Amino acid sequence: MNEFLLIVVAYLIGSIPTSVWVSQYFFDIDIREYGSGNAGATNTYRVLGSKWGTFVMIVDMIKAIVAVKLAFFLPDAYDHELYLINMQIGLGLAAVVGHIFPIWADFRGGKGVASLFGMVLGIQPNVALCCVGVFLLVLFLTRWVSLSSILAGIMFPVFILAIFNEPEHLYRIFAVMVGLLIIFTHQKNIGRLLRGNESKVPILKHRDRRRQRNRK
Repeated sequence: MNEFLLIVVAYLIGSIPTSVWVSQYFFDIDIREYGSGNAGATNTYRVLGSKWGTFVMIVDMIKAIVAVKLAFFLPDAYDHELYLINMQIGLGLAAVVGHIFPIWADFRGGKGVASLFGMVLGIQPNVALCCVGVFLLVLFLTRWVSLSSILAGIMFPVFILAIFNEPEHLYRIFAVMVGLLIIFTHQKNIGRLLRGNESKVPILKHRDRRRQRNRK
């Protein structure tokens, strides 16, 4: 019963629609009616600017970290490592589901990338930092947040299965599920990337303009 209650609490924490509440309270709009229509950090960055996009991303990460740490409220968590990891995965996934389907925002949320990262950061920081490295490298090279998120998500199971060789079977299954989930929630972005009309974030514009002048 305690486990079930904590999972419900984790879902409710994950359901906090950060970008929706920020857009409504500070800008009197619904972020889901602008840009890509997504209630995530990337769309917030595009529509409301880097300050609010960064704020939304950090809060969405913290939601999942808090959800993962709820496992320590269970007495058995301190005595059984396998039980602790399993509960952390369950609580983290509940928070991610809450982020994607938030009860506080008509079940129309974000794609869960920031929350997934927060979840991994809370469970296994080393793997999370490796994924961040992939994300930042791809973002630096392309300025496509969607492509950066997709490749970082695909690399997550690679890190878990091949590089860090995580022995826990449930965590390995979870890693593969995360990779598939990232691809599933970014289907529209993948379509736009293939068509060449995916929008880029407004960073490193000076670098791009310099490249264009050199080509001329």
